[in-house]
Amino acid sequence: MRLQCFGYRLHLAVENAMRDPRIDRAVGICKKLVSSFSYSWRRKRQLAQAQKELKLPEHGLKTECPTRWGSRQAMIERVLEQQWAISQVLSSDRKSRHLIPTWQDTDTLEAINKFLQPLTKFTDALSSEKYVSVSFVKPVLHLFSSSILKVNDDGPKS
Repeated sequence: MRLQCFGYRLHLAVENAMRDPRIDRAVGICKKLVSSFSYSWRRKRQLAQAQKELKLPEHGLKTECPTRWGSRQAMIERVLEQQWAISQVLSSDRKSRHLIPTWQDTDTLEAINKFLQPLTKFTDALSSEKYVSVSFVKPVLHLFSSSILKVNDDGPKS
């Protein structure tokens, strides 16, 4: 019997779950706005200033690595954390206003984050060198079936 890597199978499942036009749009906006900050020292400085004014944590934005879905979750989580500072910076520049996520994009990003956050924690636990990975598989599968894969009627609004 051949067992495939659990992490790889999980990665494929997450990638398949992410195939949706609303998700593509919201994640695309997220990537573009993160990119616009990563290439501009002026925007980074303005973001730090806005974070201080709005009393937000002074965190930089995170970029996504296409082969690691966990990096997508980290990018989305950081954009959601900093959305008011990001909006303040981008709204002051006429050429960048189109990068501000709409409320629909924000709802979609929140739903993606809510879905991916527990998976990221499980992946971290399963890949940890401090613990025996096999001992986590059964509880993880139980949690997947009882909470993560449970039908939920309060999904993103279309």
